[in-house]
Amino acid sequence: MSKSNRPSHRRASRRPPASGRKPTSRLAVRDIATSADELVAFQTHFQSLFRRREQRAWFLFYLCGQLSNLERKTIEPMVLSLLGVNASAIRTVQHFIGRACWETAPVLEQAQRLVADWLGEPEGVVIVDGSGFPKQGDHSAGVAWQYCGHLGKLANCQQGVFTVYASRQGYAFLDKRLYIPEAWFTAEYQDRWQACGIPNTLSFQTEPALGLEMIGGLRPRAVVPFRWVTADEAYGKSPDFLDGIAALDKWYLAEVPADTRVWWRTPPIEPPGPSLFGPPRTHPRVKRTAPRPQEMRELMAQLPRTLWQRRVIKEGSKGPITAEFA
Repeated sequence: MSKSNRPSHRRASRRPPASGRKPTSRLAVRDIATSADELVAFQTHFQSLFRRREQRAWFLFYLCGQLSNLERKTIEPMVLSLLGVNASAIRTVQHFIGRACWETAPVLEQAQRLVADWLGEPEGVVIVDGSGFPKQGDHSAGVAWQYCGHLGKLANCQQGVFTVYASRQGYAFLDKRLYIPEAWFTAEYQDRWQACGIPNTLSFQTEPALGLEMIGGLRPRAVVPFRWVTADEAYGKSPDFLDGIAALDKWYLAEVPADTRVWWRTPPIEPPGPSLFGPPRTHPRVKRTAPRPQEMRELMAQLPRTLWQRRVIKEGSKGPITAEFA
């Protein structure tokens, strides 16, 4: 599949939005009031998960802050924007998020139940993807010089792994994990490890392993119905990730790098057994008489032009984003 982003401003301007209604930046007073009522109704689904009345109030406040138009949605800008200069409120919200006694897992599970109730379909799709958060300093948990998808280059950032649910009814986030780079598990990072409050029981996991862990957690609870898992090449090139999805009796559609070597048909396989040198083999292997595997880009070059079809993936900020499929 080859992608291109060829904007067509003239055609795009004629295409109506998905709702079929003309876009507008104006909101009537009743629309604002209705949105506020909907937000209050939404947060009532989580009220019983907080022990204290103050926690329930700060939960609603934090939710409003995350939905605001602030450029930096950290606690101090939220308080300054919504409550004004109030040092006590800043400390209280920081305590609520970082130290107060309430569990995140029940909140997440309740959110997943709502996703299932409102959007759930047996053929639903779970999308796994990573996202980076640029950072200026080195005090944030897991911050390192690594690839940042938000910037499209290597940068000083945190990296998260996320799962998103999609169906014909809509889409919503399901779960998240913070990726901790392997270097953070060395003695050099112990002071920062303790300062960030990272549990000593945590062990290193790759991003595909974190994604598989989240998907594996969905199946036993059987809250969110889904059939498919999709991912980009960071996950598609991991055999453990793909085998893990198949072991859950789910189907996957994953990108792979263009230099991935494949066979058109399953090659002859030798079962585990004795080897000429060293201990017996414990895993199956491809027979030496099997045909040579080819890189994906080699196979793509062999396909006739008539097999390729161009499709619009989505509307980008500069026009339709298209891809070619065979």
